[in-house]
Amino acid sequence: MISNLKNHIVQSEEWGHFKRQMGTPFVKVGEIQFTKHRIPLTPYYVGYAPKVNFLEQKFSWIELKKIAKLEKCAVIRFDVPNVLLDTTDNGYVQRLISELNSKCKKSPRRTFTKWNVLLDISASEDVLQSNMSQKSRYNSRLASKKGVEVKLENTEKGLKIFQDLHAETAKRQGFLPHSKQYYAKAYSTLHENNMANILVAYFENEPVASWMLFNYQNTLYYSFGGSSNDNRNLMASNLMAWEAIKLGKKLGCTSFDMWGATNDKAHSYWGFTKFKLGYGGDLVEYIDSYDFVVNWPVYILFNSLYGGFWKLRDVMSKFISKDK
Repeated sequence: MISNLKNHIVQSEEWGHFKRQMGTPFVKVGEIQFTKHRIPLTPYYVGYAPKVNFLEQKFSWIELKKIAKLEKCAVIRFDVPNVLLDTTDNGYVQRLISELNSKCKKSPRRTFTKWNVLLDISASEDVLQSNMSQKSRYNSRLASKKGVEVKLENTEKGLKIFQDLHAETAKRQGFLPHSKQYYAKAYSTLHENNMANILVAYFENEPVASWMLFNYQNTLYYSFGGSSNDNRNLMASNLMAWEAIKLGKKLGCTSFDMWGATNDKAHSYWGFTKFKLGYGGDLVEYIDSYDFVVNWPVYILFNSLYGGFWKLRDVMSKFISKDK
């Protein structure tokens, strides 16, 4: 079980630079960072601080409140902090939760998932393969035998393949993707800092799957992926996951953060959660999200507007899934 998490990539300076290039204001207080997002109909903002590692990133609550007011932020949302609920240092985590409960209010909604799959990839390839489920190991080998080949494609061609396959997957699965510009800017900004790679799986010279992988502080991140509607029987994604692990080891990573999962077997996310667990990782739970409220009247308005936004987004996602 991975218990001592490092700082998350979305709290890195490079990620902040990417966000600024996308036109999103980015603010740093002590060792934590947050983006600013305008609340409609007001001159105020929400400060979004995802994946803060409170055990490692130091800051002052007094300074945070002062800067939040200067930046006209009604609230700083600590979205799914990068702190595991079940950890070897559980006493410290419980004290942290008590502090957050005294300073903040539990968030009514979160963006990152509260559950994730983390895989220790510090062992040898033979050991990692033996820890995989029989089905995952079989499918990855089957894909290779059928002629699927995974290549590192850190080129404009590779980026376009990823964008197209990701858009195809979004339509098939009924979720709203980011813009193509978002993925392009994330990739270019992080790749120039040796923090991003694109893998493409080919079958008979045709791309059938692609993943965009990030790496930061010895952690590999499976952030975004896509696959073709055709040739789904090739099990290309199974081989892709194994090749991603091998790439992570080459990059010096010791852990693989698979970005999100669920513990609910009835949830639509369970399919890809089961896929991720097949590689021998642990299903882990993070502590709750918290809101550091600076302006209560505006905060209440924001929650009302944000709730409406997510209802509209859910309707649009359903519309996309039907329009296949």
